[in-house]
Amino acid sequence: MKRASDTGRRKASDGERAASRGERTKRKWWVRLIGWGIITSLTLMVAGAAFVASMFYYYGSDVSLPGTSKVRDYNPKTVTRIYDRNGILIGELASERRTVVPYDKIPKVLINAVVSAEDADFFKHKGLDYMGMLRAFLANLRAGRFVQGGSTITQQVVKTFFLTPKRTIRRKMQEVILARRLENELRKEEILRLYLNQIYFGHGRYGVQEASRFFFGKDVNEIGLGEAALLAGLPQSPERLSPLKHPSRAKRRQLYVLKELARRGYVSQDVASAVAKQPIRVVRHRRPYLGAAPEITDIVRAHLAKAFGEKKLATLGKKVYTTIDIKLQVAAREAVRWGLRAIDARHGYRRRARHVKAKKRAKTSRWLAREQKKIVYGKHYLALVTKVGESLEADIGGGRKVEVSVDDERYNPQQHAPAKRFSVGDLVRVRATRDEKRFVFDAGPQGALVAIEPGSGEVLAMVGGYDYRAGEFNRATQAMRQPGSSFKPFVYGAALQSGKYTPASIVDDAPVVFKGWEPRNFDGKHRGPLRLRVALAHSVNTVAAKLISDVGVDAVRKLASDLGISTALGRDLSIALGSSSVRVIDLASAYAAIAGGGKRAEPRIIRRIGGEPVRASAPTQAMKPEVAFVLARMMQSVVQQGTARRARRLRRPVAGKTGTTNKQKDAWFAGFAPQIATVVWVGFDSPRSIGYKETGGRAALPIWVRFMREALKGKSRRDFKQPPNVVVARIDPKTGLLAAEGAADAIEEVFVAGTQPTKRARAADQVDPDTILMDSAVR
Repeated sequence: MKRASDTGRRKASDGERAASRGERTKRKWWVRLIGWGIITSLTLMVAGAAFVASMFYYYGSDVSLPGTSKVRDYNPKTVTRIYDRNGILIGELASERRTVVPYDKIPKVLINAVVSAEDADFFKHKGLDYMGMLRAFLANLRAGRFVQGGSTITQQVVKTFFLTPKRTIRRKMQEVILARRLENELRKEEILRLYLNQIYFGHGRYGVQEASRFFFGKDVNEIGLGEAALLAGLPQSPERLSPLKHPSRAKRRQLYVLKELARRGYVSQDVASAVAKQPIRVVRHRRPYLGAAPEITDIVRAHLAKAFGEKKLATLGKKVYTTIDIKLQVAAREAVRWGLRAIDARHGYRRRARHVKAKKRAKTSRWLAREQKKIVYGKHYLALVTKVGESLEADIGGGRKVEVSVDDERYNPQQHAPAKRFSVGDLVRVRATRDEKRFVFDAGPQGALVAIEPGSGEVLAMVGGYDYRAGEFNRATQAMRQPGSSFKPFVYGAALQSGKYTPASIVDDAPVVFKGWEPRNFDGKHRGPLRLRVALAHSVNTVAAKLISDVGVDAVRKLASDLGISTALGRDLSIALGSSSVRVIDLASAYAAIAGGGKRAEPRIIRRIGGEPVRASAPTQAMKPEVAFVLARMMQSVVQQGTARRARRLRRPVAGKTGTTNKQKDAWFAGFAPQIATVVWVGFDSPRSIGYKETGGRAALPIWVRFMREALKGKSRRDFKQPPNVVVARIDPKTGLLAAEGAADAIEEVFVAGTQPTKRARAADQVDPDTILMDSAVR
């Protein structure tokens, strides 16, 4: 029994020892597992650190990695602003609307708001906020979508200035590297200055200054807490949070920024709560004249590109002050549009040509096919409407279907739907575009206007077309058209300047032929002997032709050139009737010289760029003052008794000359008051008749009168200033001689001193001795 119990105890002891060994074995396994886990973790950490280090080394040593020197010479895209002569903003040149402001001009309240909204630990970290990145990761994970970014302001500057928006490991590594570098090279204030001037705030505005001006109508250094909180919240999503488009979203974002400002101790909770209760107030920006002078914006752009280089335009950021009076510019455009619409109405450019009945449409289509075999870009055609929708479907002949756009407001000012204006079977005038399947409504005539201040040459208004848009063909400066009779003052001026002629000189209006050229009067009639003043007033072609034949083509060409005509003029007599093409701005400059006493100044549009004045060329005396005065007085008769009588409505001393070319392809009126010279041209871009009886007096003069009424409004009445070397004499209207004593029909005439007549006309009851002798011989 004892042996059995001993054996039992040994077995129990062995079991205990075995169990103990099992427990020790189990503990060793866990220890080994933990040990291996620690070793593996350390190994992975070292490997990961080595990998990250190698990645940083690899990307950090990449020769293509951008340097940070770019931000040291910060020269971003900015706005060049264009102003009129009174400091009114009329145009902008910008691919990004930005005005750079120094750090000390950015209010502390805005800096605090931006930091609170975008990067609360900005002033603590070294470019990377690891805790912030972790918080953003967890927040996005909880939300199941992207709700919070982890980038610091420094990282955002790096992304904006140096890197592409592509989301790759390479770009992220470069971002981290460059953020650290930037923090080492720039002060926090410098980084903030870059950020606040560069970022986008929506509505085409970049940087805090432009954003403040756009939303609040004030400079950024004038904004308060609520405005700062609103601006600070926008960069996260400028369009989605726009206070103009989405005011409720903008308000929620503003409240978040205010809460963060209070939480971080920048403002008290009471102040934040008080501001939070206030409604968002943004300015509905009113710049009524911005964009009202695209012709001038184009001219300024071309000047700046020439002066500074095309590549520098985007970063120029200049203030350009022009000679333009924007109120006159608006009046000029309205006058041109009004006049052209009147011509449209007279000649049916707003209407269909006619309506074709259903049974005749097939025949009309065949006729169109015969007449319009070849379609040429820019040419005009007839089209038969086959379908009416938002645009028209039309047949241009033989079943050739095209689309016709009819949305031009010029012909549809009431914005009526096409179905109210057209029906199937209408025959309409159309113009071919570069797309052979698309035509546009036939454009009526175009127009141009230039107004210049006599003496200074400063351009006050310029219209380059009915609906001129930036970059288009400017008919005021680029079109070269025949001036017709508006060229005649240069012929008469040369005649006066020669000393051989006066306003009282008599020239016979009779048929004449010059080496195969026979000038004809517009009405086909002849009036016999005429004083020069009368011949100019009634635009008598034969008299102008005889004058240029006598004084010489070269004398006329030289005077026209001296006064401002820059285009090449012909060397034949026909230039007297305006056969050589001129530019509208040149003719305006020349007429301004006549109005200014013969003193000619180059047309000037830019006064100052930034603080630097643009040097104006010195005026030249192109015509003697006394000759210019006498010529101007002769041109007043065009208004008082001649082809421009409509201008008498102004009840002002004005002078000018109508001009009409063959078949009414060009219509002009060029004229002036002592304060302003204005030229109006009307015609088609591809020369063709404007319409029956559309002379300068009918097509162009009404535009001129409408504009000049506005231009002279509020200005004192002034007569043309008579220079010392001018005399006034009473003359006989029939002979041009000094009037007989007591003659009832005597008139006053002006003369350059020394050219006035010396012979006196006979009294009405005085018998001519030559007549007595002739009567005796007959008997």
